[in-house]
Order: sequence, then C-alpha cells, then structure tokens
Amino acid sequence: MRRGWVVRITLVAPAVNAALRQVRFDDAPPDAAGLRRASAAAAALPHHDMAFTAPSERCRGTAAALGLDAAVTPELGDLDVGRWRGRSLDEVGQEAPEEVAGWLSDPAAAPHGGETLLELVERIGVWLEARREDPAPAAPARGTCREDPAPPAPARGARLLAVVEPAVVRAALVHALGLPTPTFWRLDVAPLTATELSGRAGRWNLRCGHPLAGSAP
Repeated sequence: MRRGWVVRITLVAPAVNAALRQVRFDDAPPDAAGLRRASAAAAALPHHDMAFTAPSERCRGTAAALGLDAAVTPELGDLDVGRWRGRSLDEVGQEAPEEVAGWLSDPAAAPHGGETLLELVERIGVWLEARREDPAPAAPARGTCREDPAPPAPARGARLLAVVEPAVVRAALVHALGLPTPTFWRLDVAPLTATELSGRAGRWNLRCGHPLAGSAP
C-alpha cells in the first residue's frame, strides 16, 4: 500500500422486496415501498468519488433510485446458492433439514452446489484489498442502464460507495475485522443501511451500519 493512502468504502444494503421479506433465495427489483424509501434517502448518501453496484436487480434498482451512476461489478455479487435459487429457506429446510443445518454450521459446506461461505468471504476480501491498492476497477461498466468510459481513479483519501446484498456486507466485515467465519450468521444488515470501512497500513476500521436518513418507514 502507498504510504499515507486511505480508502473509505461505504457499503449500502439494498431496498426491501418480497424475496427479502420471505427469506427467499431469489433476485427481483425492490418493491414500490422500497423504491420510495431509497429515493427519499438519496440526499443522505455520504460524499463519494466512485460508486459501484452488485449486478442483482435489487441492487441495481436501489442504486438507480438513490440517483447513483454506479459501475456494475460482478465481483460484488451475492452468495451463489446453486440449486436453492428461487426457493425460500423454509422450503429448503423442510425438504432437506440436514443440508441446511450443515450449511449454517460449516463455512466450507455447499450442499446447494454453489459457493461456500469461505469462498464468498475470500472473494469479497480480494475486492476490498484491491481497492486499498487502487480504488478504480480495471474496466467497470458505468451506470445501471448504460456503459461509458471509466473516470480517472481517485487520489489519496478516496471515498467509494457500493450497493451490495446483505451477505456481501457480512462477508466484508468478516474479512476486514478478521472475524471467525461463523460470525457471518450473527451479523444483521437491515435494508438501506450504510456500513463504513476505512483501510490503510494493513488494517481496516469499521463504522457500524446506520440507516440512511429518510429511509425509515
């Protein structure tokens, strides 16, 4: 890391939708109420030099409602749950309770055939550490509905903002704070909350998640 370099990353959880309320492994845009709250929270976003969004419909829709011109970033995608996609946790639990129990207790387990928790934490950790070295991705796709050339990389004191799924926020915290991986399941991330990380000299500091003004029901 460059001497004196500090990068500040704000992770914003997306607006709510039916899948989130039902604990369903699915991707869908925010519902009408979620979009209204995101639009109301736009003015409360912290200052940032660059914005990113995960590729999910929920994150891209939230980023648009927040008025962000965000780079769609596949590396920030949600946990891949393989064949459980489209199903609720209750449905899977009733059909295969031992698989769910193993998944919740073993970070190396992937009974759904997708990504393990360890792999998610590693993937998000790689993205975070790369931002400490260079805040700009190599060739981001700019905007939620269009693509245009990437802007110059910010200089020292870069402030980045990313709209990402709750699982990605949890994985980022596990990596940044060096937490035991099972702690992932004990971290609650509410919709439209901001979690702030600042990184320099081989360490990350945390400002815990807080609601964006105007996003409350």
